[in-house]
This record gives sequence, C-alpha cells and structure tokens, in this order.
Amino acid sequence: MSTLVAKQAPDFTATAVMGDNSMKEDFKLSDYHGKYVVLFFYPLDFTFVCPSEIIAFDRALDKFREKNCEVIGVSIDSQFTHWAWKNTPVDKGGIGNIQYPLVADLDKSISRRYGVLLDIGIALRGTFLIDREGIIRHEVINDLPLGRNVEETLRMLDALQFHEQHGDVCPANWKQGEEAMKPTAEGVADYLAKHSG
Repeated sequence: MSTLVAKQAPDFTATAVMGDNSMKEDFKLSDYHGKYVVLFFYPLDFTFVCPSEIIAFDRALDKFREKNCEVIGVSIDSQFTHWAWKNTPVDKGGIGNIQYPLVADLDKSISRRYGVLLDIGIALRGTFLIDREGIIRHEVINDLPLGRNVEETLRMLDALQFHEQHGDVCPANWKQGEEAMKPTAEGVADYLAKHSG
C-alpha cells in the first residue's frame, strides 16, 4: 500500500446515514471543502471493536466541531444496516444515535481507493485527516483487532492547525499549549537544549 499523505483525498459520492437518521443518497466528500475532515474506515457494523470507536468519535464530536472539523465513518455495510445499528440501543449491541454520517461503501470502491480494503472484502481501521483544501495530512491504519485512539486524532488536528497558524513544527508528543519548534536547525537545537533530560 502506498501512502495518500500530501495527496488530494479521493472524492466519492455514496449514500450515507446522517446524524438525524435521514439517508442522503448523494453524499460527497467534496461538499466538506473548507472544513477539516476526519474520515475513518471500520470493518463491519454489529461487531465488537467498531462500536467502541464509533461511540468514542461521537463523544468527542463537539471537540472536533469546535476546531472546524467534521467526522465521517465508512464501512462496506449498506445504509440500511447503518440505520439499523444506529437505531439499536448500546446495551443491545447498537451504537445509539451518533451525530455524524456513516457512509455505505457497498461496492467497496471507497475503501479500495483509500488503500484499506483487505482481500477478504472488509476495510482495515484507517483514519485520514484531511485539511480544508482536501489534502490528506495524516493517516494511520490499524489491523482489525487494534482499536484507534480518538485523542491522538484530536492531537494531530491540533498540530496541523498550530502549524498552519504559526509555521512552527510540532515535536514528538506535542500537545496544544506546549512550545513547538522553528523549522530550522537552530530552532531544533534550541528546543532540544530546553527539553533534554
């Protein structure tokens, strides 16, 4: 698989179940141009690790939206399965009424274009951070048993926005509110001198 980082995010048109439970037949990624987007893929509805991730993204949704970022989930299930899963209570194996779109990738073309489709026909746990111009700036792909870290996705969004605003680069383990580095040899040396040991 080759990386999509620094490339235009592949656009798509598909059917999605929206936050209000309506079905939008002409859902387009390009409609989100001008916003940041976290696009994430998960294997299947009505499974085990997936609901923990989907609900975790929903619980953090206000934090993403405060940063002008929308969250979109994708799996190879139909819109009808998405709708049924949303309308099943969490204590009965559902995900409840999450407030961001779930896209139906029945023909698997979206998963294939993003490089996350397995030979068995389901997607790996891929997460893509897309900037306001539609460029993928970060991606991480987990194997099926390994749930993703939503807080890390927020941290990467913070880092991208900090870099865009200030021009500085974000060192290892950087968090919002911490010092970053000037993108020069001197800047790196100064940062490391202050933060060594």
